[in-house]
Amino acid sequence: MASLSSWSFTAFPPFPATVLPNYAVWNATNESKNLTYQIGVSWPFEWEYVTDGNAYGLTAAENFKRRKPVDSAQPDSVVVTIGYPLSNNVYDLSRRFVDLRPPLPGPEGDPPSGADDFIAFINGILRPWMQNTVFPSVTFTRDALYGHSFGGVFVVYALIAYPGMFDTYLAATPTMIWNNGSLLDEVTRRWGTGCLQEPVLACANETGNTVKKPAVFITYGSAEQFPPRRRTETEAAFQERKALWQSFKQTEVTHELFYRIQASQRTRDVTLKEYIGQDHAGVASSTIGDGIGYFVDW
Repeated sequence: MASLSSWSFTAFPPFPATVLPNYAVWNATNESKNLTYQIGVSWPFEWEYVTDGNAYGLTAAENFKRRKPVDSAQPDSVVVTIGYPLSNNVYDLSRRFVDLRPPLPGPEGDPPSGADDFIAFINGILRPWMQNTVFPSVTFTRDALYGHSFGGVFVVYALIAYPGMFDTYLAATPTMIWNNGSLLDEVTRRWGTGCLQEPVLACANETGNTVKKPAVFITYGSAEQFPPRRRTETEAAFQERKALWQSFKQTEVTHELFYRIQASQRTRDVTLKEYIGQDHAGVASSTIGDGIGYFVDW
């Protein structure tokens, strides 16, 4: 058992190489805070940190592995996933609502935001332990942060609050309608518009110094805000589902997020990708695959 500060890292028994090659799991525990995260690591793959690791960790690792044989130029990388010690689900909804929630005013009764504490854990505890204890001989160069849905909201907050912490930020269909869209306004409040004239987008294509600026990859599915009727779905069920998903306005708010980040000129690149025909769940894995390509290319 290794420890760092008040955190201890306890390794799971190793997996057989014929079952899960180059994959290891630890429980990271802080007894004084009564917190435990389940940390998964897959190698050799650039560093990529994946939120909701129970759901997407192995997907990210497998995508890196599948690319390597057909793209010899792909750099070796390490996938670090951050999840929870779960046995019957891939999401801990109560904990992720705290860990991934930006510190913005919200409805009375909401739990306090834990996003800054979660970022402090990643940067101050998990990263040093990974680089100094697990991979002490690996040369650290670039890393990325990935999140889907509310995890995508967390990625956007991490981008505007800690833009130099990661080289690349991958936000898969972030639920920007959360909290009445307050994070969109926070993007502009923190990052501005990049120019003095109006409208905001007038300076979106101006060039500037790109040294040390992050790259950002944002995605959404066309079938989120505009879902088609399923083959076996009744008309009543379809109308109910359509009304729910249209209320999230995913196409609109994702475009708005892209425009605001682009106008700020705070990134060396920002790319928006629409997945035609894909719904909210499907975009998660598609973004992992395309996000890896974006990350290693930028």
